[in-house]
Amino acid sequence: MTKNNNILIGSLQVILAGVCWGSLGIFSSKLLAFGFESFQVTILRIVTAGLVVLLLLPAVLPILKKLSTPEWINLILQSLIGVLGMTLCYFYAVGQVGVSMAVALLYTAPVFSLVLARLILNEPITKKSAILGVVAVVGVGFLMAGKVVFNMGVIVGLLSGLCYSLYGILGKKAMAYHHPSNLVFFSSVFISAITLLLLPQTYGTYGQLLNLPSYAMLFVLGLSVVGTIAPFFLYMSALHKLPATTASVFTIIEPLTAIILAVILLKQPLSLWQMIGVGLIVGATLVNALER
Repeated sequence: MTKNNNILIGSLQVILAGVCWGSLGIFSSKLLAFGFESFQVTILRIVTAGLVVLLLLPAVLPILKKLSTPEWINLILQSLIGVLGMTLCYFYAVGQVGVSMAVALLYTAPVFSLVLARLILNEPITKKSAILGVVAVVGVGFLMAGKVVFNMGVIVGLLSGLCYSLYGILGKKAMAYHHPSNLVFFSSVFISAITLLLLPQTYGTYGQLLNLPSYAMLFVLGLSVVGTIAPFFLYMSALHKLPATTASVFTIIEPLTAIILAVILLKQPLSLWQMIGVGLIVGATLVNALER
């Protein structure tokens, strides 16, 4: 497979991952409507996903046995910061400032990625990637025009963007150890799931789920499979083919997906500022894809 084909496939994988991540708001809102708190939604997302990825254990167990201490440390940090940390911060921000603003704060990640990729991976900050990253974040800002209320939710929402950027950066570093993408994907979900299983609230949350109508489990599976397993696997596969900074810019498609789903499923109309924001996001993504 040629380098150009690799870049094209990697780009499509990250865009599809962004679409899957964009569905999180729909599934989580359904679960919140059942009376779950944001931390409980985090538990349902990660622990259920961890149970599903156990299917990969026979394939990755021989590799896990051979990992060195630095390799384990990198994988643990990627999971606890990039998956558990990001999810906790994101859902806390949702509860404080709403889904739209929380998504906007999450997608300050491309700006963090530009700096962190330089510091951790020594990737150069090209003029193109810097401009596209800024344009995409400005587009998210337009999407949320007039809705900014500064409080702890905003600060924690920014932390979610930092954690999100570190997921890609640390994942790219794991690739430098020549770890296969299925190992990095498995560890990123499973380590966080094991951590949550140490908390008594996890078992109370699943007990609460069992008392709900059976179709509530469909929303949990959507949150875990569509909103977690599929996009994380696609994203880690794409990091074999793309620089972390490029991958981060492509994932800006997630807030666009979230807005479109809100318009179609929740009947929330777009304002002029939001349409401008959509245009900036799509433009940044297309320029990046077409130029490559």
